[in-house]
Amino acid sequence: MVPRARHLPHRSARGRKPGVVRDVLALVGLPLLAAVALPAAFAGGGTRRWFGGRAESQRAEAQAAKDDAAAAFYELDTAQRDLRISIETIAAVDSSPAARRAVADFEALGLRIDEVSHQYINAVDAHDLDRDDLEASAASRARTELTAAKNELGRVKQELDRFAEGLGPLLGKAETQLARLAPAVERARQALLAAANALDAARESRLKADDLAARLAALGPELTRLNQGAGAHGVPQTLERAERVTREAESVRAEAERLPERAAEIDHRLVSLRTRAQALTTRTEQVEPVLSELRRRFTAACWQDLQQVPDQAAESVRQAERKLAEARTARDEQRWPDATALLSTVRALLNATDEAVSAAGDRLRQLNAVQKDPQQEIERTRFAIRDAQRLAMAGRNTPDPRHARPLDDAVARLERAIATLEGRHPDYWHFLTETEEVRQAVVHVVSRIREERGAGH
Repeated sequence: MVPRARHLPHRSARGRKPGVVRDVLALVGLPLLAAVALPAAFAGGGTRRWFGGRAESQRAEAQAAKDDAAAAFYELDTAQRDLRISIETIAAVDSSPAARRAVADFEALGLRIDEVSHQYINAVDAHDLDRDDLEASAASRARTELTAAKNELGRVKQELDRFAEGLGPLLGKAETQLARLAPAVERARQALLAAANALDAARESRLKADDLAARLAALGPELTRLNQGAGAHGVPQTLERAERVTREAESVRAEAERLPERAAEIDHRLVSLRTRAQALTTRTEQVEPVLSELRRRFTAACWQDLQQVPDQAAESVRQAERKLAEARTARDEQRWPDATALLSTVRALLNATDEAVSAAGDRLRQLNAVQKDPQQEIERTRFAIRDAQRLAMAGRNTPDPRHARPLDDAVARLERAIATLEGRHPDYWHFLTETEEVRQAVVHVVSRIREERGAGH
């Protein structure tokens, strides 16, 4: 907080404390300009001896200068009081270096204001313009000193005005934060109330939601701090706390409202995954006949990697069933995160088993197709190579060696794969894997050509 402007401990020639007079006048709401005229009002009607000529003219000019100085003093004092409110607002909200610098600059201006105020009060106390025997020279000196005091008051007032103009961004930011404070705190309170109501509704549906209740209880101390107000914890900190409490309370409310849906979803997944596990058990039993046919009709290289599929699939299904039982227990105990995690594990096990079981049947279908007509696979691969060659030659008389070389290698590799079919016991699986790898190599060349041409364009 910035201290109020201090009145210097000066005592006038007549024994008055100007600072005390100003404070009393401020309490009763009497303008300083009017206060300056009080001594004349109590001088007593008709007691002054009026003199004509130069002395009286100088007295009038000095009195006018005194009135002008009083008005300047009043304007400066009012501006300082108004600006102090702005500084206190900034200091309460903003702890940035710019805000701290503004507070320090205002304190420095306060010292300057004390200095020129002291000069003004001394000038007023040094000259009694109501004296009957006031000489023209004394009145002239009074006018000069009071005019000088007024000018200094005006210059400092201009400094204060410039300083106030520079506070615009800081003050705007502070006022915006203060305007956000009350609504933010109220939103936090309402979010906490909504979360509590949602939890009550979930419990009425016989859903425990202990984890959500614990999260909501953890927000209790935060609500206490919010109720203590920004005066105890600071405006920025209170705003941040209110927003954090609102986010967490809304998350608790949303999860509590979704609990019945979540329970129903877990029940559905339990049934669905159990049905799928039973179906996979049946499919796993069908793998062995497929392997028997592969062994009977094709070379060992075509089926050796599938030998362990029946045993591995059966074990995976048994493991999935154990996890399903654990998930059922977790659901009955309403341990929702545990149930969800276990069901995800079951799904992963069944997916892997499904892929392994399908691999045996897919292998037999692929081998049957290539044994019946290998030319279809050959033409498919040759088409991919020719298409890539046309792209490599587009707009060129000779292909780029970086593209031509891998395409030539692909042609040679295809021819070698075709040659493996000429033996008595062809390795059809090797032939299929080779043609697939050739096509992948061609795709890589095509992608590189397009990237290079796109970059060049």
